Order: sequence, then structure tokens, then C-alpha cells
Amino acid sequence: MKITNIRVTHVNVPLDAPFWWTAGLYGGASKSIIEVETDEGVVGLGEAPWWHFGEVIKAEIAPALIGADPLDIADCEARCVPPWQITANTGENAASVAFGAVELALWDIRGKVFDMPLYKVLGGAVRKDIPFSEYFSFRAAAQGGAGGEMTPEAIVDYCLKMREEHGSTIFEGKLIMGDPELEIRTVRMLREALGDKAQIKLDSNMQWSLTSARWVLREIEPFNIRNYEDPVATFEEMAALRQHSRIPFSTHVPDLRRAVALGAPDYFVCNFAALGGLSKTLKFIAACEAMGKGFWCYSNDLGIMTAAYLHVVAATPWIIEASQSLFAWQIGDVVKDGPFRQKGNTVRVPEGNGLGVELDPAAMKRWAAHFAEHGPMHHFSDPNNPGRYRRLPLN
Repeated sequence: MKITNIRVTHVNVPLDAPFWWTAGLYGGASKSIIEVETDEGVVGLGEAPWWHFGEVIKAEIAPALIGADPLDIADCEARCVPPWQITANTGENAASVAFGAVELALWDIRGKVFDMPLYKVLGGAVRKDIPFSEYFSFRAAAQGGAGGEMTPEAIVDYCLKMREEHGSTIFEGKLIMGDPELEIRTVRMLREALGDKAQIKLDSNMQWSLTSARWVLREIEPFNIRNYEDPVATFEEMAALRQHSRIPFSTHVPDLRRAVALGAPDYFVCNFAALGGLSKTLKFIAACEAMGKGFWCYSNDLGIMTAAYLHVVAATPWIIEASQSLFAWQIGDVVKDGPFRQKGNTVRVPEGNGLGVELDPAAMKRWAAHFAEHGPMHHFSDPNNPGRYRRLPLN
């Protein structure tokens, strides 16, 4: 079997309403969908975490892989990814992430060739109902009535609605307005409304200074916070914060050595392509297990990467915490019958061969046209200060 073509399609998929995060207002995702075609008619699907990695695939990765054996992942990587130890120091590591998106498609091909779901290729399922959190945030109002949760009361009402409609008892959210008192009040109200058994996780996207973080975490610790993601900007600050708080910390920054050396953070939350692909992700998770660090999966993906999360968590005993999800906010994705939706906190792993998902041609056409018409979605803009990027910390 040989790779004959790699197709890259840029797509935009807006959320039903934009939410506030540390960098501004986040309205949706601009990603690249990858189709790796072979001379035997087997096509693998991949997904890049942001659209510009698709440009790297078109310019560098695809030409290097034409004629390669898609089942020989080591050979494919050697054709197009320089040593990571060098590129990490020179700022040229885009090829690693770009290949990670393509490598996902190679695993999809492998499952299809072997006539089995990816979780079986990985050794079999230890679970098939995969836990995901419901998400909340301060959100701007949008047409059609979505969003508008700009007060603690509105966020509480939203979470209660998700519990009523979907049986959700695991909630993760961004309370990112640069206001410690607003976050403390919202957390207190959430715990009172959701009860003692609900899980509450928070994600600060590094908004706080160490001083503000000490204050916030001291005040919310009595409300049994399951995890706080990136409360401050560095591992060193997290280690200092650990002296003042028992709340576990997580991060998107995959630096396991520093986390072990400093004692914080406790968990990593990663996109598989950002780690360099599924093969490297499995090694990273194994290293986390050896070092006593937890792992769960990222969010705001468009069906293909989400399917990869489902299969890996199904086959990996070490991953026990709920992964992130923005499923309820996604008005679409690119796979048939998508987006995924959790019920009672879980999503069932797909049983089809490979990733177990297929592209939806109508959805691909719609979201590719959105990208072509509007360009990539910008999620670093602050409408209150147009033309200026924010700086950390917010408080």
C-alpha cells in the first residue's frame, strides 16, 4: 500500500455563542481536515489543531509522504519531521504538530486495513463509555438565543439546565473576567446549586498573578474544586501556589520533566496532534503514569480528533478523569451524525473500523465555504479594546 495523495481542507465551525477566555472573545474553531488517500482505496482522516498547520502539511508534509507506506509510521515521520530536540530550540516545530495531524490519519488507515476499531488496535477497551465534562463560561449573547450567561446567576441556571437535559454532574468552566470576587462568588453559587456530589473544575488560562491566585484559591477551596487548570502562567508559580492550596492543577503545556521536578502541575490536558501524533501521545501518557501525573484530553475539536480521544481513553486504564468538551456549544462539525454529545457524563466509543467516523460531505462543504468567505476565526480579539492584544496577568 502506498500514499497517493494528501488532501487538506480548511474549515471554520463557529460556536453557538462566543465565550470569554484570557485572550479575549472566542467564537469558534478554524482547523484543517486531512484525508490521506492510498492506492488501495483506503482513506484515513486526520485533524490539525489550527488551520495554519494545514499549510505546513500542504507545503512540506504531503510532498514528502507521496509513495510512502502508510502503515510504516516511523518511516513516514523520518521523511518529514526533523529532530524535535533541535526544532524545539529554533522555533521550527510546526512540522511536528502538522505531522501529528497526518499521523492520526495513518492510524485510521491502520484500523481500516486490520478491520477493527482503533481501540482494538491499541490493545482493547478497558471502558467503552468515556467521561466528558459539561462546560460553562461567561458568554456573549448570540442570535437565536444562545449564550448571554454574563452573571453568576445565569451560569448557575445554565449548569442546572445541562444537568436536567443531559444528566450532567461533571462541570468545567472558565470564569475569566479578571475579577477575583466574581469568580469566588460564582463558584460558591455553583456548589450551593449543584450539591456536594457534582464535580466542579475551573480553567483560568493563566489569567491570575500569583498574588491573586493565592486569594482566589484560598476562598474557593472549601467548595471542593476537583481541579484548577493553569491558574498562573508558569510551573514555578504553580509550585509556589501549591504551598497555599490543596486543589490539583492541570496544564496544556506538556513539560513532564519540569512538572515532576517542581511537583506541579498534577495533570496534563493535551491535543494529540500538538504532542506530535498518537504514537508520541501514547508514550507521553505512559511516562505520566510512571511519574504519577494524570492526563485527559482537550476540547473544541471537530469530530475526528474527538474520535481519537474516545479510542485512546477506551484503551488506556490510566486516564480516569473526565476530558474536556464543548459539545453542547458546537453547532456542527465535519463527521456524519456529529457533533458528539455526552449523556450522563459519557460518550460511547465508536465501533467502526479505524476511528469509526466518516466525513459528512455537506458539512465539509458548508464549513469550508465559511472559511473561504470569512477567513480564519480570530480568538485573540477583545471587542472592548479593538486592535490591542491583552497581556498577562489580567489581575
